Amino acid sequence: MFETIPDNYKNLSLALGFFDGVHRAHRKVITNAVEYARKKHTKSAVITFNTHPAEAAGKEVKYITTIHTRDTLIKKLGVDYIFSIDFDNNLMNITHIDYLDALVKKFAPRAVTTGFNHTFGKSRLGTVDFIKENSKKYGYEYFMIDPEEINGEIISSSIIRKKLTEGDITGANTMLGHPFSFSGEVIYGNQIGRTIGFPTANVNYPEKLVMIPYGVYSVKITVKNTTYRGMMNFGVKPTVNKTISAPVAEVHILDFSGDIYGEIVNIKIEKRIRAERKFPSLDELKKQITKDLKEC
Repeated sequence: MFETIPDNYKNLSLALGFFDGVHRAHRKVITNAVEYARKKHTKSAVITFNTHPAEAAGKEVKYITTIHTRDTLIKKLGVDYIFSIDFDNNLMNITHIDYLDALVKKFAPRAVTTGFNHTFGKSRLGTVDFIKENSKKYGYEYFMIDPEEINGEIISSSIIRKKLTEGDITGANTMLGHPFSFSGEVIYGNQIGRTIGFPTANVNYPEKLVMIPYGVYSVKITVKNTTYRGMMNFGVKPTVNKTISAPVAEVHILDFSGDIYGEIVNIKIEKRIRAERKFPSLDELKKQITKDLKEC
């Protein structure tokens, strides 16, 4: 379980969780661990996993962030170390008692911080009460972070996923505390956009990311370390495509020109403008794009 991690990481302030999305409530958990470490002149660490436990159990999981993006967001909070563990069959079947015992033996934590609903171990029998009850036995301080609410809703990754799938980008971003985003390589498309005056950068949507509804979105796109405003059509381009294909993100970048094929870009989605739909002609599509741009 922790075999690949050297034995010299001791007396840490640990934050435990999967932290998909690194939303506002996640950041409270991680920040508490970081602040405790600084106060006690020690180091902080996040203990997390490379895959969601539900996926390891055979369920399909759609993520809010890729693992790379998640870890990047965590590092920005000032954490000294991130230990991302493979969630395999052995870990899936370990008891909560053995897991906590192994965690303590490996890291000898001075403090442990979790969210209010954190669970671990086989059948998820490891609860916040169990962590608290064993704090004196193992010699760590335990901090449970209370739920965070916005407009009467408790912030959680599952609710954020639901909002994203429903197209409520504004609501999801409010809970996240940052824009929902993804990165990818600019690929060649059918180049019809440039023939009607709206050239686009085409990017494949990450397969394991939460699927947002097909539609037109206001975005910010970062190209070669410079960020531009843009408008993204996400979907299958029914006006110009005869058959249904895998969805693609097409971004018209405002105030930009240049060849960026092969570049890795980051797209931050700010709001949904409208649903994708088929137009009777390219002229009608062009008129609608002109209207849509006013909302970006």
